[in-house]
Amino acid sequence: MAEQELEKVEEESFVMNLSAVEKCALLMVSFGSEIAGEIMRNFSEKEGEKISIAIATMYNIPVETLSQTIEEFYQMMMANKYIVQGGLGYAREALEKAYGLKKAEEILKRVEAATEVSAFYLLQTVDDKQLLNFLQNEHPQTAALILANLKPQQAASILSELPEEYQYEIAYRVATMEKTSPELIEDIEDVLREQMGSIFGGGLSKTGGVESVAEILNSVSRTSEKNILTNLRERDADLASEINDMMFIFEDLISLQGTVIQSILKEVQSNVIAMALKATTPELRDKIFENMSERAAGMLKEELDYMGAVRLKDVENAQKDILDVARRLEESGEIQLTRGEEEELIG
Repeated sequence: MAEQELEKVEEESFVMNLSAVEKCALLMVSFGSEIAGEIMRNFSEKEGEKISIAIATMYNIPVETLSQTIEEFYQMMMANKYIVQGGLGYAREALEKAYGLKKAEEILKRVEAATEVSAFYLLQTVDDKQLLNFLQNEHPQTAALILANLKPQQAASILSELPEEYQYEIAYRVATMEKTSPELIEDIEDVLREQMGSIFGGGLSKTGGVESVAEILNSVSRTSEKNILTNLRERDADLASEINDMMFIFEDLISLQGTVIQSILKEVQSNVIAMALKATTPELRDKIFENMSERAAGMLKEELDYMGAVRLKDVENAQKDILDVARRLEESGEIQLTRGEEEELIG
């Protein structure tokens, strides 16, 4: 019995000492040539070359080693699945039930190391309220680095909930993120490790910049957007102008071609359009009316005439809904959003 346990420990130790490339090569062999070929197509040329060399140099691999590698792969895939389904907490709980506390932590750490799961990816699985509470007590640079690494909509949701004086400070630091020193990024990673657990120490990406801020501000509430841009303009007018030029706001609909506006309006209910137009320029209203049928435009005008006082928040939400539709259509390739004057075309 003792000999069997010793053999098992030695076998697990041997598997742990295999490189990621060697483990991948073992999996390719076990999958068979047809499936392995399909998978290999997704690797870069350099990755494929390394794995191919590893496959070619493998001889007499014990069945137990292959079995252990497959089991490790399965555990990591399940961990990734749990993280996607319900976040890190759910993944840890599910893995604990299956393998126990110690093994669950080992699997999660292995996922982090082997797939280079970074802190910002795992932070996307954390509840927004938890993140908000964390960021409220952190230095603006820490908050900026974290928000710059989240998806724009998630970052926008959190930014909108932060105090107004904090919002533009964070936005400014996101916009100037390229100037962040590697030492500061390491310090912020240390904070994450200490405050949110070692699993978050996977290395934040030095992203950010003007484009990142523009994407975030496209999704924040109009109140937050105006507050941030106004304060940024006072601090750095050129930077604010650069950010503003990269944003697409509701008023920019007036610069779109008629066919593009028509495509957007088809996807939006008339009551949403009416609410969105309640607080906008007469020029934009006319542009919208021009790109509707005479009957639809007449009904919309009538709805606007009979609409009483409305909350600013409702108007902003309606405008945001229309912008969300516009961005979705652009992402699908159905329309192209441009702002300001169109580029000059030459034959």
